[in-house]
Amino acid sequence: MAGFYLHIPFCTQRCVYCDFYFVTTKHGYASYVQALCAEIEHYALDYGDEPIETIYFGGGTPSLLHLDALRHILKTIHTHYDAEDVREVTLELNPEDVDLDYLRGLRALGIDRLSIGIQSFFAEDLAFMNRSHNAAQAEAIIPLARRAGFDNFSVDLIFGLPDQPPEYWAANLEKVVQREVPHLSTYNLTVEARTPLHKQVERGLVTPQDDETLAARYQFTMEYLRAQGYEHYEISSFCRPGFRAEHNQHYWDHTNYLGFGPSAHSFWWKSLPSPAAVRWANVRNLKRYEALVHQRQAPLESREMLSYDMLADEHIMLRLRTADGLDLDLLESKYGVDLLFEKIDELALLETEGYIEPIRNSRVRLTDRGRLLCDAVTAKLLGQEP
Repeated sequence: MAGFYLHIPFCTQRCVYCDFYFVTTKHGYASYVQALCAEIEHYALDYGDEPIETIYFGGGTPSLLHLDALRHILKTIHTHYDAEDVREVTLELNPEDVDLDYLRGLRALGIDRLSIGIQSFFAEDLAFMNRSHNAAQAEAIIPLARRAGFDNFSVDLIFGLPDQPPEYWAANLEKVVQREVPHLSTYNLTVEARTPLHKQVERGLVTPQDDETLAARYQFTMEYLRAQGYEHYEISSFCRPGFRAEHNQHYWDHTNYLGFGPSAHSFWWKSLPSPAAVRWANVRNLKRYEALVHQRQAPLESREMLSYDMLADEHIMLRLRTADGLDLDLLESKYGVDLLFEKIDELALLETEGYIEPIRNSRVRLTDRGRLLCDAVTAKLLGQEP
């Protein structure tokens, strides 16, 4: 079973922290959809026999597309691939883009899950992040989605904004709990290169929150949401029972997935044993992407062959992020790495220092302390410490 990711690169304006590929032009939606569908059709020649399990419209801002455009994309997928048993179809949206008719139209198309970019319910936070919606729209979108028939949706929130009062973050979490949001993704504000925020920090205009404050916010988040009945099933992901994001499991489990659109990534296991898998990425330029697709060329920027050793390192990193943890037996049988033998001293030290739970049933799971330092724990097991 495979996942599909469809990158819709259009935005009305740039958020201060965003380093995903996007364009702010409103010109070219139709030509882009045509190119996207052509790319989808092209890959069916090699990958059309694999049943599709999940479809994810990401961005950018997929909710800027008209329903007819989304209908055309979905029809193209169903025409050229085995999509009879799709379990989840997600669309990212911003609160300012949609009304009740649009949301009902999404449900009629078979889109059964939303990922809503609220980020904060407070006007000051939204202004700092240069979000397009206001606080009133943030408050209104959840009941609107429910009226349209969505009972499966996720909300994104960002913590660690400079000078954000701690009570704001607590109130943001309380609001989603009160509204019985089934899935929540929480991210600390990260200063990425090539973003307006990075430039502001370089010029001394913005001072990021210190590590101690960020750790305290994250610890509070974990404790509060778990106390409210949420499952903390991945470093940034919380859900009510039964509402895990199925599409994201493809990334964390090394399951096949295809990405379409500029900057989209794909991963596919090979039938031959060596190298084991291939990953490729599309060009990060809309005009270049469209030109290559129309010339019937693969719009690739990079392509990488992955050995079992490389995949084992990735598997360790990805599985440690999850509540299910790293299955040592699976790591050995699938990737040929006996971590319990090769890193027994490191595992023992991590357990003694409280970063991992005692190993039971061949599972390595992080403690809360380990989640705070997930990258450092992973580096220790991979032998990448400085």
